[in-house]
Amino acid sequence: MLLGPSLALSAILFSLGVAGVLLRRNAIVLFMCIELMLNAVNLTFVALSRLYGAGGYVMVFFVMTVAAAEAAVGLAIILAIFRHEQSVDLENINLLRG
Repeated sequence: MLLGPSLALSAILFSLGVAGVLLRRNAIVLFMCIELMLNAVNLTFVALSRLYGAGGYVMVFFVMTVAAAEAAVGLAIILAIFRHEQSVDLENINLLRG
């Protein structure tokens, strides 16, 4: 079983997601990068489940559930902010400052 290529691809995807979260200021791109990081974690769980058993598949199910909830709530928040501010740029959003 070759775990190296799968884990390397997962590390690259996770690194791209982290770089996107740290460097971009658009809320939509931010959520896409978070989803990319969650998918990289899923790939890691699937690759390691071939070695350690079916527990990885159970974790993938939970991560996908959290990702779906995060996408639904996050996109609803972004939509509400866009309706209020007419922008999804994170530097222009200061709704909590009153």
